[in-house]
Amino acid sequence: MSKGLPKRSEDYSQWYNELVKRADLAENSAVRGCMVIKPYGYSIWEKMQQQLDKMFKDTGHSNAYFPLFIPKSYLSKEASHVEGFAKECAVVTHYRLKNDEEGKGVVVDPEAKLEEELIVRPTSETVIWSTYRNWIQSYRDLPLKVNQWANVVRWEMRTRLFLRTAEFLWQEGHTAHATREEAVEETELMMNIYAQFAEEYMGVPVVKGIKTASERFAGAEETYCIEAMMQDGKALQAGTSHFLGQNFANAFDVKFATKQGGLEHVWGTSWGVSTRLMGALIMAHSDDNGLVLPPKLAPIQVVIVPIFRSEEELQAVEEKAHEIMDKLKPLGISVHFDHRDTHKPGWKFAEYELKGVPLRIAMGPRDLANNTIEIARRDTLSKEMVNLGEVEIGEYISSKLNEIQTNIYEKASQFREENTTTVDTWEEFQQVLEGKGGFVSAHWDGTPETEEKIKELTKATIRCVPLDQVKEDGKCVLTGNPSSGRVLFAKAY
Repeated sequence: MSKGLPKRSEDYSQWYNELVKRADLAENSAVRGCMVIKPYGYSIWEKMQQQLDKMFKDTGHSNAYFPLFIPKSYLSKEASHVEGFAKECAVVTHYRLKNDEEGKGVVVDPEAKLEEELIVRPTSETVIWSTYRNWIQSYRDLPLKVNQWANVVRWEMRTRLFLRTAEFLWQEGHTAHATREEAVEETELMMNIYAQFAEEYMGVPVVKGIKTASERFAGAEETYCIEAMMQDGKALQAGTSHFLGQNFANAFDVKFATKQGGLEHVWGTSWGVSTRLMGALIMAHSDDNGLVLPPKLAPIQVVIVPIFRSEEELQAVEEKAHEIMDKLKPLGISVHFDHRDTHKPGWKFAEYELKGVPLRIAMGPRDLANNTIEIARRDTLSKEMVNLGEVEIGEYISSKLNEIQTNIYEKASQFREENTTTVDTWEEFQQVLEGKGGFVSAHWDGTPETEEKIKELTKATIRCVPLDQVKEDGKCVLTGNPSSGRVLFAKAY
């Protein structure tokens, strides 16, 4: 199980890769750059998906589905968009195979060349806005708030499970509005929903901010983001929300008749999170023993492991276990009774520790006689004996799960606070990045040239201009030129 798992302090990257595989979350596929998400990993993604989907629908969004293939000409209509994604696109050029005449399997039929190449979607703005042109005629059709759950392809040469793969799963929201103000409000709303989800469900504290022009989504006027810190001090962009202005409405001629009888282009947004959140969840909380999952997203919140030597002892323990389960399930607590006789209790303990199950209950004949159970917490690795005659087990377990959820978040928050450093000089800036790591709060003169130079010299990027940035006069850490406020730098995934 966790035996032999690399230590984070020795090789963080190897620790991450091994943990993803050993915890049965995902594995590399036969298709280079792509991954297979295994049932346990997908069950975590499903819980993320279900909660986010509810939050989207609670704010007036509906799900739809759009084609996987995008005509090449669509990408050409928005100049900055095609420039931003051109190098990542997978292209379909033919529509048929045929048997090789020399008996060497199948080959592409040269006679079956497409009149226009199709792009496997890297993102769906173009195909969706071409559709919106048919859906939007009047102010009565607005706002239009649509989300889709889908897969996308962005060609990657250097991949890492969940964090960067050629194909990944995500959701992408696309909305259209009558006014600029409504679209900006929508963009900020979705950023806040992502932040709420990250903090309340994933237990990951985030910084809300705005991307610089060079880091902005291709085709957007403004990109809002949430940035999280991983345990190795690197940043991870956990979600983005884009104010598109009228760029795509202009490109695809999406107009609406106003109340006043005029004709105007609509204002747009797009926003998304992906299976990269799985990587964030793993790296923000897990330890050298395996996964540490927040209870709100754990597929199994409580596991009951019986300790027995005979079939009679197992039956007695199972009867008590079902009594406990019957009290937990009505409270919405997912509980699993592991009655397998193919593995010993110690092996099971290690398995569930590796998989990050928040609470483990162990019980055997002696416990039945004493009316007690042993409860082990995954987050603290602590154990306690609980007398079932002295507690209401449903309330007790619910309280423990809430404690774990809170503790995980507070631990991550403390780590981020301890690893966020304010610097004023270039020497300090370099020292922190190379030594301590984490977020570096520093003045920047606002120019893309300085931003690029800092990236070239240190590999650190501006993660965001924090929304709570305090306006203060200062000097850029690199150039010494005037600056009106600090931004967050970090090395990132």
